[in-house]
Amino acid sequence: MSELVTRVAENVGIETATAEKAVGMILGFLQREAAEGPVAQMIEAIPGAPELVARYNGEGSNGGGLLGGLISAVGGGGVMALGQQLMSQGLGMGEITALAKETIAFAKEKAGEEVVDEVVASVPGLSQFV
Repeated sequence: MSELVTRVAENVGIETATAEKAVGMILGFLQREAAEGPVAQMIEAIPGAPELVARYNGEGSNGGGLLGGLISAVGGGGVMALGQQLMSQGLGMGEITALAKETIAFAKEKAGEEVVDEVVASVPGLSQFV
């Protein structure tokens, strides 16, 4: 997993600890929200990803503060809720977009483009960020 975390930290310009947590949150989100078969295949193909998901999967999922609660209340969970959780880690929209693109690009290198495209297509609204 350190290869992905290091790549994200360097290419996005964020601290390694923040990159690790953010990547774990993104992968955990995908595990919960994406089509089960393709996402399991993708996570297994990324070295260290299952452990990272286990460590950060629940991070920020308990309400997400007032904004997270409001987003969930109006049915805008999903990608919007993940974005709010990442912003609560001090990331801006540009960093979040770059982080998502780096994570997906790395996943395609490890799991194959077809599998990752299935994962992205199965999560409403995700394709506009990656």
